[in-house]
Amino acid sequence: MKILVAKSAGYCFGVRDAVKIAYQTSKNKGDVYMLGTIVHNERVVEDLSKSGAKVVSNLEEVPKNKSILFRAHGTAPEVWNKAKDKNMDVVDATCPLVIEIHEEIKKLENEGRRTIIIGDHGHDEVEGIAAQVKKPIIIANVKEALALKKMKKAGVVSQSTQMIENVQEIINILMQKVYDLRFVNTICYPTRRNHEEIKELAEICDVMIIIGSFTSANSKRLTQLSLQRNKQSYQVTKSSELKESWFQGSQTIGVSAGASTPDETINEVVDQLKLYCKNLEKEAVYG
Repeated sequence: MKILVAKSAGYCFGVRDAVKIAYQTSKNKGDVYMLGTIVHNERVVEDLSKSGAKVVSNLEEVPKNKSILFRAHGTAPEVWNKAKDKNMDVVDATCPLVIEIHEEIKKLENEGRRTIIIGDHGHDEVEGIAAQVKKPIIIANVKEALALKKMKKAGVVSQSTQMIENVQEIINILMQKVYDLRFVNTICYPTRRNHEEIKELAEICDVMIIIGSFTSANSKRLTQLSLQRNKQSYQVTKSSELKESWFQGSQTIGVSAGASTPDETINEVVDQLKLYCKNLEKEAVYG
């Protein structure tokens, strides 16, 4: 049997940097407070809490003279301004690629365009993007795109972890709805690379394992992409959720993980898979 682990599985650089900043801040300054979970992974949030990085829902919950950490997904300008007015010690862990999306959508608005975001309703990153401009339209799927009224001038960005297939289908519809349409492809490179790898792995492996929290849109999209190509695809959050029966008669097992999945969890899953492989031929990195 073979185990093939996607090269880009797990933390993207934005998440890795944000988690590192949180640990360093709690170590250097004592307790640090995060406005919402820093990433969509329960293990990471729990481990950070033990180290002194705690989750709060608003600025009022942060004790006086304590640091507030703004997470990788991005933060609304009004929250930034409020923190400055309160003279709070702000630690910025926003992903640089998310900051780029904020800048792009503001440029589109400055061009006099109605702004459109292709992304998941209620997602932290999407809400952060939407807060950068006035009255943006959020479109999650083709059905919502079809329901959109025609307009003269619009500009489009996407959530960084969207699937290119979904974005392409929506853009094809918007091209028929908008006379003057400008689209900025803001799907981040780590996402594109991870998606391409899992598409290839799902085609050549008997069984696919995707590791990631079910609160993670990124992880759920990987599972969706894999299932479209391989019905023997399973999403797990940790090694104990694996079932040996999934691998009976299999020769090749593919493994990938969402951008908020820590290395420790991936290693634990792979170690458990090795126990199921009676005759492990090799473990290799794919991509």
